[in-house]
Amino acid sequence: MSTKTPAAPAARKTANQPEPRLPNPGSKHFFRTVEPYIWIAPSVILMAIFIVTPIFKVFQLSMNKVTRAGKLKGFNNFENFTSVIKDPAFSLVLKNTILWTVAVVVISTLLGFILALLLNNQFKGRKVARAIVVFPWATTLVIQASAWKFIVNTDYGTLNTLLMELKVISAPINWTSSPTAWFAWEIACGIFVTIPFVCFCVLSGLQSIDNSYYEAATVDGAGYFQKLFKITLPLVKSSLTVSTVLNIIYVFNSFPIIWTMTKGDPANHTDTLVTYLYKLAFYNGKQGEASAVSVIGFIILLCCASIYMVYTLRKGDEDL
Repeated sequence: MSTKTPAAPAARKTANQPEPRLPNPGSKHFFRTVEPYIWIAPSVILMAIFIVTPIFKVFQLSMNKVTRAGKLKGFNNFENFTSVIKDPAFSLVLKNTILWTVAVVVISTLLGFILALLLNNQFKGRKVARAIVVFPWATTLVIQASAWKFIVNTDYGTLNTLLMELKVISAPINWTSSPTAWFAWEIACGIFVTIPFVCFCVLSGLQSIDNSYYEAATVDGAGYFQKLFKITLPLVKSSLTVSTVLNIIYVFNSFPIIWTMTKGDPANHTDTLVTYLYKLAFYNGKQGEASAVSVIGFIILLCCASIYMVYTLRKGDEDL
């Protein structure tokens, strides 16, 4: 009688083999919590190095006595600020800065909005027209300012040459006979190079508006200006707000146009805060006072940005 031995199991656990570990839900939750901070850490580090550190350094320089070599000689009881404010040129420069910023931002916003309305229409060559509008914005400000300075030159400027060819004038005109005239031409150049930015900010908002709104308004008998003020403006308000705030910052800090055309001369009559502090730091060696001017400009822009942030937060609360 034959006996059958039982077959051995195919797989048998050894005594030393560890049990499979299940994923720890706690560690997974921790990683999900920390993951966003890991991704934004490089940006935060770069901002700390290239933005926060220079701002701290400027504040430090503005509150200390600084030698021409850049060495700090100790806290000086805000003498840099008092010295700058007592300077007769500072009030003139501050007025120029406000006039420069307000004129360029307001006029470029108005003209850019009108140009965006035109480019939003369907017509032949629209793509070419949009490409042409980009050119002033794509070109560097130094080149733009140099071109404008050449155009208004009395002896060989393009403007006088064109008007004389058209028999509009018989002799060259001095278009820059006074500091006020120079400053007006600088404002014109600033407006010219700022219009494309406003135009495309508004144009992006216009193209996001559903055409059904206008069709419904037409059925209801609304005219062009009723559509403009009741539909278009409310729906592109956010785009206009963003472009205006960014323009205030860009124009306020604009250096190349003023410096290329006049260098702030004569006698600070065309200076803005940016060119004025540049002269203080690198022409006169007054780094402490230049830093004080920079801090004043920073505070002014911080107030403008704060107004925008408050407006944005209030709008967000209303939308909730």
